[in-house]
Formats: sequence, C-alpha cells, structure tokens
Amino acid sequence: MSQWARKRQRNGNPIDSATSSTVAVIVDPRPPESALKFRPPPPAPAAASSTATASIPPPIPGGFNDSASADVILRLYIDNSPFDSGSENAAVPSNQSAEVLVHVHSEKLLRAKYFDALLSDRWNGEGDSYPAAAEKPMRLNLGVGTSVGSMRTHLMAVRLLYADDFSGTINCPMVAILLLPVALKLLFEDCIKHCVRFLEAVPWSEEEEQRVLSLIPLLGKNEADMLLARVSPRKLDSCEDMLHGLIMTAIHNHPNIAAVKPFVSRLMRDFSSTDSARRVLEKAFLKCLKDVKQALEEYSSPDLRGNQNETEAIQRLNLHGCLSNGKQLVWLVERMVELRVAELAVNEWSKQSQLALDLHRAFREDAWRNIVPGLPSVILKCTSKLADAVVSGTVLADAQVRKKLVEDWLPVLIVCKDSLLPNHKTQQMPSSKSVYVELEEAFLKIISTLPMADSQELLRQCLSFSTRDYEDCPHLIAGFNTWFHRATRPPQTS
Repeated sequence: MSQWARKRQRNGNPIDSATSSTVAVIVDPRPPESALKFRPPPPAPAAASSTATASIPPPIPGGFNDSASADVILRLYIDNSPFDSGSENAAVPSNQSAEVLVHVHSEKLLRAKYFDALLSDRWNGEGDSYPAAAEKPMRLNLGVGTSVGSMRTHLMAVRLLYADDFSGTINCPMVAILLLPVALKLLFEDCIKHCVRFLEAVPWSEEEEQRVLSLIPLLGKNEADMLLARVSPRKLDSCEDMLHGLIMTAIHNHPNIAAVKPFVSRLMRDFSSTDSARRVLEKAFLKCLKDVKQALEEYSSPDLRGNQNETEAIQRLNLHGCLSNGKQLVWLVERMVELRVAELAVNEWSKQSQLALDLHRAFREDAWRNIVPGLPSVILKCTSKLADAVVSGTVLADAQVRKKLVEDWLPVLIVCKDSLLPNHKTQQMPSSKSVYVELEEAFLKIISTLPMADSQELLRQCLSFSTRDYEDCPHLIAGFNTWFHRATRPPQTS
C-alpha cells in the first residue's frame, strides 16, 4: 500500500465513511464483450489493470445490490475522457477500482431522469449501446471520472436512489458538495434538492465555500438563488452600508460603546477599500456635525414662550446633546486621521464660523459649567486632532483653509482657557501637556505656514497664550521669533 493510501486510510474521508457498505463486487477491468452485449468503454489504463479489493455489503432483499431480485446490472467504469478534469493518460488512484458492477432495480433507477431516459421504450433497439427489452437482466454503463473518490461518490448516489431520507448520508457539507455534481449528472432531483437545502442551512469552511461557488453555475435558478443569497451582495455598496451601520451603532445605540468602538476601529483599519471607508466616515461626520450645530443653535436661541422650568430643561437637553454628539465627532475625526481620509473634516471645520461664534458666546456664560463641564474639552480636542493633521501633512489644506481654521477657532480656545483657568497667567502649567497647550502649539505652527500679513494678524491674538513666567510659553516665543526672523529679511521678488 502506498504512503498516500495509508494516510487516507488513517485520516478517513466523509465519502469513505458514508459508502463503506456500498462498494460492490469488483470484476476484471475488461469484461468479455459477449457477456455484456453492449459496446464497451475505452479500455482501462494499464496502471489500473490489477483488481482492487473492497468490502462487499450484504445484499438487502429487494434492495440495493440484491442480485436475486435486481433486473439491471449497472457497470460503473473509469472514463478517461479527454473532457475529464484529469489528463488523458491519468492513472486510476491505487485505492480506486477501475470497474464496479452493482445489481439494481429499474423502478428505483427511474428516480433519476438520466436512467429514466436510458430505460425508456423510445430507446429500445436504437443502436447497440442500449439493451434490448428482452434481455434480462438489462445492462447499463455509467462512466466515472478519474478524480479521487469519484467511484465512491457515484456508488453513494446510486444507493440513495433507494432512500427516502437522505439525512443519514448527507451529514456534512463536503459530502453534499461531492454528491451534488453526480446528482446533477444523473438528473436526480430529490438528491439535488436535499444537497442544496443542506448546504444552504449549514456553515461552510473557506475551502467549502470556494467549491460551492464553483457549483452554483451548474444549478437551476431557484437552487442557485438559495446559495447566492449567502455569498453574493444584492447591491454594489453593501460594504459601505454595513460599515455605516456599524459606525452609527457604535457611536449612538450600542450599550457597550467602550468595547464596540475599538472593534469597529479595527474593522475599518483592516478594510481593503480606503475610498469606501472615506465615504462612510465622511457621511457619519457630516451627520454628527449637523447634530452638534442643531443642538447648539437651539440652546443659543431658546423658545421663551413656554414655562421657565420647561425652557431650562430643554436647554439642558440641548447642551447634553451637543456634548454627546461632540464626543462622537472626536471619535470619528480620530478614525479619519488614522486612515488619512480627513480632508473633508478639515475643510468643513474651517467653515464653521457660526458654530464657533455660538460656542464662544455659550462659554462666556456660566450655565454650561454645572450641566456639561466637559464640553469645552471635547470641542477643543476635535479642533486639535484636525489641526495636528494639517501640521503633520496628513491633510494638505489650502492656505485659505488653514487661515480660517485658526481664525475661527482661536477665539474659542482663548475663551475656554480663560473660563476654565482664570488664573492661568499666575499659575505654572502642569508638566503634562493639556489639550489647550497642544492646540496652541498646533495653531502657532499653522500660522507659520501662512503669508506674512496673515500670520502677523493672527499672532497678535495669540498673546493670550502668554504667562507671567516668560519661560513657560516656549511655543509662543518660537512663533514670534520665527515671524521676526522672516520680517528682517530684505524683500525678495520671484
């Protein structure tokens, strides 16, 4: 026994186990033509001339392989057709018989339309390929491919002609996958339907899925649709719909947001299409930005016609809505910067002069302090992430976009810092950078990229970054030193 055959014997095979009781008597691979009285198939290759040994199932009275009651002898032989998947001179595997005879009953064969056509009266007497009606038992040929296990699979399909319940045999995806082409070849509708139903209902491995995909073109429309529903999207943008739904669930609806957000972030990092991820994130960003603006607009322009307590309650809800959507906005901006798709976010944030004005007005009041004390930090963190993306070159923004980003959001930074740290000019800043200092540094670096006239105007507003101790604001010192160093150069023309 070859090493390959011993390995197969040790590891087993779904078809082997399912057909261990179906292999019939093995005969010489070239039976006498006078014994069969029909045109023999092409001779079996020399490599298969030796007769293999196989277990013979005990005949079931009136059933499969019962020679006493059978009226048909079915001869399964290895068919080295040039159209076979193997080569023309492929040898039969050492553990596969070159020829098998089984005793079957014509009324059972009629379940398969292929055999029904062979046994039909209209074929009788038409050529010597078909048996005469008077010949008992009739003899039929069935060619089998040279692939490993093909003989066993065909025997299993023939045995299933006697079965009303296929569940005992078709009990794993690979058995159904191997049986389905044979059932299609024999036009065995009951077997085809059961294989498709089984495959539709159970999970597949990656290898099994590839084999199912190769079988789908061979199926009828109804059967193909059953399997295609699992593996074929109904529209081209299904991935974007899925990602968008995951993002909106992660930032709004899921009860365990802390665990879900990192998982969705990983999915987006691993997703192959950057363009799709860009479109999905941009759509979600615009939605959250709209919600932040709407909540702040309603807070800034309350409806004073109702009860004062109701008005205050609505104001609180508006501030909470602004904070909640602002947090989601920060997460979305982080994902966009991480995937290097934050161009739209930077451009849109630079156009929010009205939003910045509303925030500036709100932070000058005291109402927000006891309701949403974390709101300034959230707004500045979002601005800082976008400003850092511009500074690092992750987003290549035009000069006008860079100017507006600083021009509109610098007053918000100043009022937030003044309101939260009223004595910051007399206090030493903590050793770890706060979000305020990070944004100050980013704004000063962006200012250094602007034309001299624009940077001169914006640097004046940055005096609020200064502290009583001159050494505590090195970023501000560096910003002014850079400007003065450039300003002392003689004018140059291009």
